[in-house]
Amino acid sequence: MKPILFMATLLLPVAAMAYDGTHCKEPGVCWEPKPGFPEKVAGSKYDPKHDPNEVNKQAQSVKEMEARNEQRTQHLVKTGQFVYDVEEIPH
Repeated sequence: MKPILFMATLLLPVAAMAYDGTHCKEPGVCWEPKPGFPEKVAGSKYDPKHDPNEVNKQAQSVKEMEARNEQRTQHLVKTGQFVYDVEEIPH
């Protein structure tokens, strides 16, 4: 075995067990705030206070997309012709 490869195989387990500076409450729950930040962000000056309308924009666009796809599918089943632009589908 080459010396460099041998050293790398010895150091790999040590690097995987390196201390990352966190104190885990239980395995997998290792989040802790940085020094100077509050324990809970909600209600603090660091709370981003997202606008619910902005957060829901993507959900709304997905609903609209699904409605358009439903119109396309219904037209395809009725006529056998696929029309991409839903404005061109006769009602």
